Amino acid sequence: MALISALFEIMQGPTIWGVFTELLMFLGPMWIAVLVGVVVGWTWKPKWANWGRDKLDSFVSRTSSPSSSLPRLTLPPSLGFGSVPSLNTLKEQLGSCISSKADDGPDKETLNSDSGPSEFEREKSVLVAREDFEQLSQLVEVKDGGPSWIHMMDRSTPNMSYQAWRRDPKSGPPQYRSRTVFEDATPELVRDFFWDDEFRSKWDDMLIYSATLEECPTTGTMLVHWVRKFPFFCSDREYTIGRRIWESGRSYYCVTKGVPCSSITRRNKPRRVDLYYSSWCIRAVESKKGDGQLTACEVLLFHHEDMGIPWEIAKLGVRQGMWGAVKKIEPGLRAYQEVRASGLPLSRCAFMAQINTKINSDYLRSLESTSDSSEIKIEDSNEKPLGRNIPKLLVIGGAVVLACSLDRGLLTKAVIFGVARRFAKIGRRL
Repeated sequence: MALISALFEIMQGPTIWGVFTELLMFLGPMWIAVLVGVVVGWTWKPKWANWGRDKLDSFVSRTSSPSSSLPRLTLPPSLGFGSVPSLNTLKEQLGSCISSKADDGPDKETLNSDSGPSEFEREKSVLVAREDFEQLSQLVEVKDGGPSWIHMMDRSTPNMSYQAWRRDPKSGPPQYRSRTVFEDATPELVRDFFWDDEFRSKWDDMLIYSATLEECPTTGTMLVHWVRKFPFFCSDREYTIGRRIWESGRSYYCVTKGVPCSSITRRNKPRRVDLYYSSWCIRAVESKKGDGQLTACEVLLFHHEDMGIPWEIAKLGVRQGMWGAVKKIEPGLRAYQEVRASGLPLSRCAFMAQINTKINSDYLRSLESTSDSSEIKIEDSNEKPLGRNIPKLLVIGGAVVLACSLDRGLLTKAVIFGVARRFAKIGRRL
């Protein structure tokens, strides 16, 4: 009632200017108090204020994953503070001013020690989630319910053996499964070897650029940027990869897959590969020496990607170049063993490879028991090799599509048509 009476007395002023002046003097302190409260609340927000937002972010991340059937939720850039630099600057300045005083309070360390993973760590763990581990474990046990695997290759060297399979799903690119066994190697060393991008460039001549964009020190999740060199008739390919490792005993489940990344601008060259999956299980196995010791290391790899070229042409190229690429891994691993034995400090990527998420063995067994089995089909040895039973029309048609989609000059196109004609003649003679 007192507020209403005061406003009534102001409105009875003799002049409009006097009424306006009295209103400003009356309401001015209230508006200043409101603005101060908004600014302080914006810059110095308690941790509990983010709980509802964390759940919303987690829900949005799940719905935006490729495996989800729910629509993806996106916010326009105009709604974010990142689009207003002046607000960002003001927030940083006010936040640093207020936090410098709050640091002297007695509860700061208590809050940091009692609180769970930070919002940043939770966001990074969503890039590669538990569902990805479950999918890999089912692939390892051949219980993912997918098509049968067809045997492609069986090769070996004195210290390495290699087997490969392929299958063609109803939709999507061809999928590959391989089993490599390295003699005299530990799972931990092989895990670090495949994770170490700095050393990979010394033995993998297809990797021409790598950089770590983000990392989570709690889960070991990493977001990396790769550029890989493809054969002479294709442009280079670009990848933004999320990766994470789960550990069960001395078995390591390493998941790497393509994830969206807005901080890397999409360009025409190198061409971005969105669909990418390359994950493996690393574990100790018995040596072929027959002494019963677990001194060898088995690597089960599952790989598929949409490289942007016809799948039949891609299958032919993979089959022809597979063993040549695999042979380079074993010398690289032995060189890595020597580097690690010399005591040189770990690279950042190798250090991150040692941050793993622990998995209970009972939980792992429960996944194996509830999955559907998928047969490994062995290809008949009398079957004609792949490439000789490709129809002539398919070979020539694929060559036309490939040549017309490339911009590498007449010489490259001539080579492509020459190879296509040669394969077509082979198929006609058979």
